[in-house]
Order: sequence, then structure tokens, then C-alpha cells
Amino acid sequence: MNTEENTLSIVALGGVNEIGKNMYVIQYANDIVVVDCGSKFPDESLLGIDLIIPDITYLLDNKDKVRALIITHGHEDHIGGIPYILKQLNMPVYATRLTLGLIEGKLKEHGLLGDTQLIEINSASAVSLGTIQLSFFRTNHSIPDCLGIALHTPEGIVVHTGDFKFDLTPVNKEYPDLYKMADIGNKGVLVLLSESTNAERPGFTPSELHVGEHIHEAFAKAEGKIFISTFASNVNRLQQVIDAAQKTNRKVALVGRSMVNVVNIASSLGYLRIPEKILVEVSEVMKFPPQQMVVLCTGSQGEPMAALSRLASSNHRQVEVLAGDTVILAATPIPGNERNVARIVDNLFQLKAKVIYGSGTVTGMHVSGHASQDELKLMLSFMRPRYFIPIHGEFRMLHQHRLLAEAIGVDKDNIFIVNNGDVIDVTNGEARQSRKIPTGNTLVDGLGIGDVGNIVLRDRKHLSEDGILIVIITISKTEGKILAGPDIISRGFVYVRESEGLMEEVNRITVKAINKLNEASVNQWSIYKQTIKQSIGAYLYAQIKRRPMILPIIIEV
Repeated sequence: MNTEENTLSIVALGGVNEIGKNMYVIQYANDIVVVDCGSKFPDESLLGIDLIIPDITYLLDNKDKVRALIITHGHEDHIGGIPYILKQLNMPVYATRLTLGLIEGKLKEHGLLGDTQLIEINSASAVSLGTIQLSFFRTNHSIPDCLGIALHTPEGIVVHTGDFKFDLTPVNKEYPDLYKMADIGNKGVLVLLSESTNAERPGFTPSELHVGEHIHEAFAKAEGKIFISTFASNVNRLQQVIDAAQKTNRKVALVGRSMVNVVNIASSLGYLRIPEKILVEVSEVMKFPPQQMVVLCTGSQGEPMAALSRLASSNHRQVEVLAGDTVILAATPIPGNERNVARIVDNLFQLKAKVIYGSGTVTGMHVSGHASQDELKLMLSFMRPRYFIPIHGEFRMLHQHRLLAEAIGVDKDNIFIVNNGDVIDVTNGEARQSRKIPTGNTLVDGLGIGDVGNIVLRDRKHLSEDGILIVIITISKTEGKILAGPDIISRGFVYVRESEGLMEEVNRITVKAINKLNEASVNQWSIYKQTIKQSIGAYLYAQIKRRPMILPIIIEV
């Protein structure tokens, strides 16, 4: 990526013009530092794909220069890609205590824990990686133990904020390092990379503390069981649920794999304070009087297989939502999830439950973990960067963040709105964007990393839309005559027993095509298969305007 030895280069391999799979590369001379390694979930067009992670071709081509991976916090869009990337490129991982706990669980699952160097850091840490020195500052977010990073290079200081907001009354009493941020700004920041998720929202993001007050109020009014669904990673929210349950003399049961995992990790590391005997097993929920139970579960985004979805459809083996129970969705639907959440809410109302749902600003049950406009301007004012790169957001968010930067005095010519792969080079204090490096998405399907490409996805889409028609024929190897078949198997195309006329015509067309090839003395099976596919395909489209995948299977005897 560097063209000159004294050039500082910055590039996003993921996380710009998108939400998710964050990964940023800062390079000076022969030293590369990677910040974050996230994943994101596929949309409905990526059939069968489990995860999307960044393309690290550039890092693999320069693996001898990669010094470390630094993680800002423990959300999936910042740590979800770690086990898959470490299988390709082993490097030391630096993160805070809770973040390391979450990473360890992933590495253990993938059998990588013993082979990975994990190094704990905090806001007071100083790390030296070749020509790049790192210092850190504490920030607030919807998960504890979040850090911003100052990368001190010979060219100047690069600051990466991580995800942040300014919560001046944090639930865990971990206040943002305002003094340290101002001190970094006083030293002179060359480049600031700042998150843009809430750049369209005016004002300040409310404190998480307000949510706790609303949760306690709802718990005090509830008469039956309480079901509350939130993000498992929001440890401060989980603490407020447990505190409200204790104050209202209720037991708490955990439902959902990720909820159980996060609670176990956070409590073992001291990030969650759980009173003795307040947690009960899911199997015991129905044994307690309804007014003594809280069920803390996953599924606030309407995920079909998550706990709340199964509860809403009366499909959970151990717990039931009954008439008079209270269900609280302590999260605002992420854009795209509204329909799934609405379906769950409808199902819950059909069960005669009392449902508290909708925008967190209306219900008081959720606040964002991301900085709104006034906080973004405050960060810019602290850092006073010469150059600014808005990150972590879609284009409209990056554009709005650019306007905020201009409003507080950053020269508009010094603001770069980039795409993943666009390189910002800084030499002798002057920045320019004139190059790109290869980047994109790497698709994870089961245990396969990057082995599913466009052709496979195209075939899956084809199968999902029009199905498949398999034609099996047994042919004499010596004479080329049909000895058995054609046998037709249809999957996802038509039901054979109800389409006998269509299938008889497909048989006739297949036999006619083979006889014609025999008369022409053609003996290449590839030509046989291609001719059968074309003949059947043309007939089916003419008859019913569908194009199934046609798979001829020729058996030689």
C-alpha cells in the first residue's frame, strides 16, 4: 500500500459506506496495524451464507509487515470475523478484559485459543508496534470496556474513535476520558477517523441510566410474568434488568444461547453483579408464581430462530407467554427488521400479553449506544484534526458527518469520504486519495471461508426461484441406444404427479434429442447433456414461462 518509506497510509477494508464488518488498516513504512475485525449478516440475496467478513488479500500479501490486531470493543461487527481471519493470518490480538473474554469464547469454539496471542489492554496502556506507538482513551457505548485509539506515527497522530457516545452518567461508573481526549487534541491530531452511525440525529444521545428508571417502573406495574428482550451484549442494560428484578422481588431466567454466554462471561469477569439465588433455570420458570418471574431473552430484532420469536409463536419447550404477562422489547428495530418485529408483536397480542414496543425514545426502554450530532461535534472539537475521515456508516451518514466537521472548522478540502479500499496517503503532512487496493466481501458458509463465489450464489438463486429438473438416462456405451429412462425428478419446479402431460412431453423431447444425436454419430456426453438442456429448457419456457435448472445425468452401461 505504501509507495514511499515515509508515507502514512490509511484504508478501510470494511466499515465504510456500510454498517458492519469493520476493519481499518494504518501503515507506516513496514509496519501495519489493523483496527477491528468484524462481521455482518447477509441479506436475503446471499442464500445459504452465514456471515460476511472483510477481504484481507492485502494483509495476506504483506503478512510480514502486520504487527497486531487492535480491537476497540466487543460487538460482533468489530470481533465477529476474528476466528475466520486468524485461520488465514495469525497475529497478536490486543483488547480490553471483557472484549478478550468474548473473543476467547469464539477462539475456543474454532480450536484457535492455544495458537493465538491475546494481550489485555486498558485506557492507561501504551503499546509499541515498530514505528507506531499506541495510546488509548475510554469511551462509552452499549457494551462496557470500549476504547478509542491514538496511533502515534512519525508522520503524526491518527485517532480512531471506535463506537462511542458521551454518557456522563454511565451505569457502570466508567466515565469517558474527556481530559485525555482534549490532551490528544492539544498535541495535534493529523487524521481523525470517527464513527457516523447517528450523524443524522440532532442533539445528544440520552444516558443509559434513563432506561433503568423505565424498566423499574414497568416491573413494578407488571402483574404476571415479565419477558424482556434486548441485545445480549448490552451488559449495562442486563445489569439494570437484574437490579429491577431484585427490587421487585423477582427471579430471573436466561433464554437464548448468546444471552447465557454473555452473562456467564461478564459475571465471571466482574462486569455483572448478580445477587445470590436470583438466577433460576429456564425449566423452573413455570413452577414459580407469575408475579415472581422475569425472563431475559434474545430476539429483540425479530430473528426467526431467537428466543422471543419462539415464545411469541408458543414454540418454546420450557416457557410460555400467557394472558396477562408483560413483554418488553428493550431495543429499537434496526432498519430492515421492522417487519419481523411487527409479526412477533402481533403474535404476542394474540396471546393476550401486554406488549411494550416501538421506538426506544417513545417507550423509554432503549437508548442508542452511538453519538448524535452534538456529541460528534464535541469529539471533533476535542481532536481538532487537520484531516477527517468519517467511518462506520452508510453514505448519507458519512455525508452528514462531513457537514458537522465543516461546521466546527475543518477545511472541507481536508475531509475524505471514501469507499472500502480507497487509500489515503499522507506524506510531509499532505494527504491525498489517489489509489485503491483490492477489497470486498469474503463469504462464510459453514466451515468454508471464501469458497462460495458469484457462480455458486447464482446457482442457489436459480434453484430458489425455479427449482431443478433432473433427467436420468441409461445409454448403451457401444450402440448409444437408450436402455432405461428417461426418469424425471422434479424438486421445487412442479409436482410430477399433477403434471403428467408436461413430464411425458419432456421425456419425448429427451428421446428425440438423443436419437437425433445418434443419427449424427455424436458420441460426446457433454454435447448430449447440452442438447438435452437446451431442448427441454426451450420447451418449458414456451409452455409455462419458467427456467428450472436442468441437470441431465447419463449412465453408461
